[in-house]
Amino acid sequence: MSIIDRLYSMLPTLTATDRKIAQVLLTNPGAVVNTTIAALAKESNVSEASISRFCRTIGVEGFHQLKIELAKVAENRSAYYQEINADNLQQALSNISANKVAEIEGTLKNASSHDIRKILDLLKQASVILVAAAGDTQPVADDAVYKFNQLGLLAITDSSWETALAQTMNAPADALLLVISNSGETRNLITQIKAAQQRGIAVVAITNRKDSPIGLAADYQLLTAVRQQIFESEYFFSRVAAMTAVEALFLLLLAEDKTFMAHIKAHEALIAETKI
Repeated sequence: MSIIDRLYSMLPTLTATDRKIAQVLLTNPGAVVNTTIAALAKESNVSEASISRFCRTIGVEGFHQLKIELAKVAENRSAYYQEINADNLQQALSNISANKVAEIEGTLKNASSHDIRKILDLLKQASVILVAAAGDTQPVADDAVYKFNQLGLLAITDSSWETALAQTMNAPADALLLVISNSGETRNLITQIKAAQQRGIAVVAITNRKDSPIGLAADYQLLTAVRQQIFESEYFFSRVAAMTAVEALFLLLLAEDKTFMAHIKAHEALIAETKI
């Protein structure tokens, strides 16, 4: 994961002081590569000691290592969030496009091949795939259930958390729970994960925070890269990033097992009469 993706992922959980530093880094990473710790502290309106603590918080050894990580991405302007100003609709649309491309690329490039292999095997072997989400992420769960069932893999979800929890409590041990959560902190989903684990059910999380409670509780993770922040004090959110992760799993399953295509064709044939 690049330093840019890491900062966007961690930004909502940082302290007010650390957030000041992160915002300066994200605004112009290239400038920070050629600056001093004193200059960065002044621009961020924090102390030099705060810069050192910030480096440890985000997982780099010190200011020098931070500059090395920033230098790796400084020239890739497409990786940064592009502000959306409705006063210029054409530019706004172009910036939205750039943000979504960055989310898709970051999500796919950050994926661990080892974890993807394990997740694909779990999906194929599961007697039933339980897909759990909450709020604005539920449409992603609905999309995942449709895709997996098209492949011939039994998958279920429910927008009622109480019903979804009951389904998990009744599922066999060879089921799989796929949890989709941007923040990784949804209390209901954490309860559902615990219920699954008590039954010996494997858990896969799609989230943009590796160190979130849901991310840490899962057996395997797919990290999403997000750029769009709806409220300044809230988590970055994007259905595009989460749907990209689901789409990638769908296409990889389809690519390695041609029998899935036969199931899709059979399904399409059955629903063909509904089309004009």
